[in-house]
Amino acid sequence: MSENDELRDVFDAIADPTRRRLIRLLAEAEAEEIPLHELTAQFRMGRTAVSKHLTILKEAGLVHDRKVGRETRFKLNASPLREIQDWVAFYSKYWSTNMLRLNQLLEEEDE
Repeated sequence: MSENDELRDVFDAIADPTRRRLIRLLAEAEAEEIPLHELTAQFRMGRTAVSKHLTILKEAGLVHDRKVGRETRFKLNASPLREIQDWVAFYSKYWSTNMLRLNQLLEEEDE
């Protein structure tokens, strides 16, 4: 089994709004590491719940963590999001093509 097969699905990881918000917070940190307690302060849930969400993001390769003394710091690894971007781009092209066809059809009916 390859390393990628062992990773959690990126789509599954971003399906939850809390995890999407964590990704956004980490992205806004501009490559800086954020301690768990600072991330937890942004949510109405306990440290354990935030930690579980971060574990899922880590399993998908979206987050790296590093221990500094008793503190765990997290940093975004956005490269797995490329899979999401590619998927959305495919369907964006699909809808653009269909909208162009619809527009042409409507223009032909007006003539």
